[in-house]
This record gives sequence, C-alpha cells and structure tokens, in this order.
Amino acid sequence: MSALSSFDKKIFIEAIQESFRKLSPKTQLRNPVMFIVYVGALLTTALMTRDIITGSTANVFFTLQITAWLWFTVLFANFAEAIAEGRGKAQAQALRSARTQMKANKVTANGTKRVDAAELRKGDIVLVSAGEFIPGDGEVIEGMASVDESAITGESAPVIREAGGDRSSVTGGTRVLSDWIKIKITANPGETFLDKMISLVEGAKRQKTPNEIALTILLVGLTIIFLVAVATIEAYAIYSGTLIPVTILISLLVCLIPTTIGGLLSSIGIAGMDRLLRRNVLAMSGRAVEAAGDVNVLLLDKTGTITLGNRMATEFIPAPGVSEAQLADIAQLASLADETPEGRSIVVLAKEKYNIRERDLSALGAEFVPFTAQTRMSGVDLRGTKIRKGSMDAIERYIRQEKGEFPESVKLVCENIAKAGGTPLVVVQGAQVMGTIYLKDIVKGGIKERFRELRQMGIKTVMITGDNPLTAAAIAAEAGVDDFLAEATPEAKLRLIREYQEKGMLVAMTGDGTNDAPALAQADVGVAMNSGTQAAKEAGNMVDLDSNPTKLIEIVEIGKQLLMTRGSLTTFSIANDVAKYFAIIPSMFAGTYPVLNTFNIMRLATPESAILSAVIFNALIIIGLIPLALRGVKYQPVGADVILKRNLLIYGVGGLIVPFIGIKIIDMIIVALRLV
Repeated sequence: MSALSSFDKKIFIEAIQESFRKLSPKTQLRNPVMFIVYVGALLTTALMTRDIITGSTANVFFTLQITAWLWFTVLFANFAEAIAEGRGKAQAQALRSARTQMKANKVTANGTKRVDAAELRKGDIVLVSAGEFIPGDGEVIEGMASVDESAITGESAPVIREAGGDRSSVTGGTRVLSDWIKIKITANPGETFLDKMISLVEGAKRQKTPNEIALTILLVGLTIIFLVAVATIEAYAIYSGTLIPVTILISLLVCLIPTTIGGLLSSIGIAGMDRLLRRNVLAMSGRAVEAAGDVNVLLLDKTGTITLGNRMATEFIPAPGVSEAQLADIAQLASLADETPEGRSIVVLAKEKYNIRERDLSALGAEFVPFTAQTRMSGVDLRGTKIRKGSMDAIERYIRQEKGEFPESVKLVCENIAKAGGTPLVVVQGAQVMGTIYLKDIVKGGIKERFRELRQMGIKTVMITGDNPLTAAAIAAEAGVDDFLAEATPEAKLRLIREYQEKGMLVAMTGDGTNDAPALAQADVGVAMNSGTQAAKEAGNMVDLDSNPTKLIEIVEIGKQLLMTRGSLTTFSIANDVAKYFAIIPSMFAGTYPVLNTFNIMRLATPESAILSAVIFNALIIIGLIPLALRGVKYQPVGADVILKRNLLIYGVGGLIVPFIGIKIIDMIIVALRLV
C-alpha cells in the first residue's frame, strides 16, 4: 500500500473544508481544552458585536484581531485532526476500489447458482475459478489456487491458498489466477476484513486509548487550574484599581492552557495507526499500538523471523567405512523426488561437490517413498534396495526393524550437529547407515544487531521453536536472543506469556495458525499473519498483510515512536506557556505597577502588541507542529533514560526558548504593520 503524501493537494483542500464542519459544538465538546478556546472565541465575538452595535468602537479593531486569531486557533486544531483523518480516508478509498460489485458461484444441492456477493451469508459455500474475484472472506475447504492479493497487500507476487493447514484463509476482493477453490464464507456483508479495514482507517470507530484518556484528564486538570487563576485576576485588578477587559482575560486563559497538545492530541493517535497501515499492518485499535510501545517481551518464531526458514544441506558426513562420495550419491537418490527446500538443497550439494547429475527415477524403476508424520522418513525403493533419510530417532527405529546396528560414531555426529544449531539427517541403505547430512537453518543477516538494539531499549527477546533444546540453544546463541522456548507447544506458549504477564510485563508475539490463537488472544500485542487462519486473525489485535513475522520489531518501534511523539509535544506545550506568561501578565498591570515592566524581558512594544503577539503565536505553533505530529518524533533504539534526557533538552528547553523568539518577531511585525 503506497504511502500518501501528508499534504496531498486534494487531502489539503478537504481538510480545510472539514475544519469548518468540525466547528459544531458537539464536535468541539469531545476535546475539552479546545472547547474552552471555542467558548472564548464565541464570547469575544459576542463582545465585539455588542461594541459595534452600541457604538463603543475604541478597541473594536483590537478585539476583532483577538477574536480572529482565537477562531484560527480552533480551526488550526480542527485542521490537524482533519489532515490526519484525510490520509486515512484516502487509503480507505483505495481499499474501496478493491471492493467491486461481484458475482459469486454459490454451491447448492443442485450444483452452482450465480448470485450477487452481497447475498452471501456466513456458512455459504462458493466455487471460485481462475480469473474470478473471491466474493467474501472465507476458508478454503477444497482445492488449491494461486491468488492475487495485491488489492489488499500491495504485493504483486501471487500466493498459494489451499485447503487445510495454515494457508487456507482468503480475503474478499482478491482474485484467483489459476485453478479453482471452494470457499466457506466466514463473514456476513459489512463484517468482512475489508470492511473492518475501511472503517478503521477512516477513524469511524476510533476510540480514545487509555493513555489518551489519562493525558486528556491531565490537560483538563491544568485547564481548570488556569481557569480559576484567571478568574481571580479580575477581582485582584478591581482591588488595585485596574480595569482589565474580558477580551484580555480570555486571551490570557487561552495562552496559558495547553492548547498546543490539546489541538494535536487526536492527530498524533490517528497518525500512529496510519504509519502502521502504510507498512501494511492493520491495528484493530489504538490501544494495540500503544501497547506495542510499552512492550517488555517479544516472543519471536525462529523460522522466518530469526532464520531464513529453509534448512539447507551444507555437508555430507559419512559413517565409518563409507566414502563421502558414496554418501552423496545415495543421499541424492533419496532426494530426487523430494520437492522440499531441504531435499532440493541435498541434490544441489551432491551435484556441486561431486558433479553427481540428477537421474531419471522412472527409468531406474524407482519408487518414491514420501515423508509421513508417522515414519518421519522419506526415500526411494530402487531395484529391491531400500534407501531412506530422516531424523536420527526415526532411522534408529528403522535400523532395529531391519536387524541392523546404528553406529555410535553417527550418534555422536548427530549430537554435535544439534549442539551447533543444525539439523542432522541420517541416510541409510538397506540395514547399513551410510552417514549424516548436515542441514543448517541460516540466521538472518543483521538480526543480532537488531536484538542488541532491543536490549538497549529494555526489551527482552525470546525465541520460540519446535526444535530440540540443544538445537534451540545453539541458534539462540548465534542470533543473540535473551532466552528461548524449545519444543514449543500451544500450551507452552500460553503458559510462558502468562508467566511474563504475572511479573507485570507486556508481551508481543506473532502467529498464523489456529493453534496460535489462544496465545495471540492472551498476548498484549498479538500480530496475526494475513496468510494464516481466520481463527488466528480474529484472536490477534493486529494483522500483518504481508505475513512477515519480522515486522513485529517494526511494530514495537512505531508504538514507541507514538508514545515519544505524544510525550515530546506535551512537554513542549507546557513549557511554552512560560513565555506567554512573561508576555501578557506584565502588560496587564504595567500601568498600575510600573515595576512589572522588569518582567517584560522581550521588550514588547505595547501591552496590546504583547497580548496579540502571544495569541497569534499560540495559534501558529499548532500549524507549525502538524508535520511533526503526523511524521512522529524520530525514533532511536536507546534506553528510556537517554530518550527522556534528550526530549527534555529538545522539547523542554526548546519549548521555553522558541516562544520568546517567536513572540518577539511577531510583535515587531505587528508594530511595523501598525496593527495596534
């Protein structure tokens, strides 16, 4: 899914229009801080109108400017939210283009019936052939086909979907390229995966996250404190003989309350979900994105995440009395009909090392013996000779049945391979053990450095694998993970997640199978693969459209970036109130208490220019920070203490300095233009 420009012309124009539509009181009430500004703008508008009607026009131009900039403050906050929502709506439109008016071949007792896709209901069976669109979300129950999922994932390469296993789930709106499949519909119209994506990216169902609610409570608390403080100023002014217009009191209140973060808070949350979506990850809620930022433990599948996933033959280790060339020849014969990556790598290794060419099994009268879960072996029967390859345990049982002996030296080789992180594959001809093939699962390049960065951030990495403990320990050491779970079962995964959660930790994991569903549901961040089963996708709170388990690390980084952005802009918002205080308070009482001019450290020209400059800066800073709110604070894999110090320096100290400079420049422009 292509990234959309933050300020695409069409989105920009629609956001401006939406900013005015959001001026309704009902919409404004959702943001308590900006609602105070909204009420202030209404009051100053009413006061200005009263002055014009009664002929009291002495300060009407000043009141007009204050009123205009208060409305601009509200509009700029609306614009920040609208521009973030606009990007989501543009992506939703792209998704809608994938959802065309489709027909479906519904399977009935009398064959198939052509119906509209909208008529399909949960449990219906449909037949989809090459060139046809899949009419709704479902599970493949019969057949196998190549499917184009580019409308959903943006990835042009087709994928295989077949009945059974963890690659049976299909999404409505995708297209079958070859063969045919029968699909059992799993979602009613309006409840499909595509419908969920559209509603989520449009923000129609976006609810405030716990952190947003907590921050909103804090901002409301600060607003109430400043409201009480400003209300008492009028009484103090009357006592000291100073008349302070209501317009100036409203200006002071608006400048002191945290309008910057109040205006940007919603857009920061929307932009965080948008950044995930642009990486083809669908978050079911903002809560999931925040949880990703607070994660303490990552549970990572070994295959495909830490390793490349395809075990490759790297060495032939012959048994005593057998040459390496003999072992290579027998191993290649046992693997000629084996279409697995491991089998093909054995054929290639024999060809490269000993120039042993592939042979035609049918010409040799050979009968291929496929791998089964019961025997855990595969091989070939050739002219009465049985050739088998398989795990050490399986071959040892086979040798006993054939009345042969399993050499201790081969056992030792197998144990050493397992300790080194490899997989031993034993080859036998008849009742004679010929030797061992060393299969190695290659650790992905750069993954060790990535884990080191996570460790610096205080995140623990745990490798999940079905390998035996020796193999798991070796790969864990090579990859640099903090811990591992060997011979993992669904129950073991679930138990491990609960153990960490009982210690107060947040856990993230990925999964794609039905057996992963309980653990995905239990994890604080459960990322289901789009290629996985419907049960897995319903259990998780995120779905990776690319089905890339490594992306879990990116999801955590995006979550942390969201929390950092919110914290940084909150710090900036509160810090920049100090400069506004120094701009407005001295100007309010300078006539009565000349000594207060000492606090006019910016040397602002007049009381009116000082107040107007502060109000203008208060509005413009929202617009200035919109790109940062949408893009997010730059993420770096360092510890929390380093991040805190850096953000306090940049956004705390910066929040103190920038307003002093900005307000002074605006004051100079106001005076030069004779606006006061």
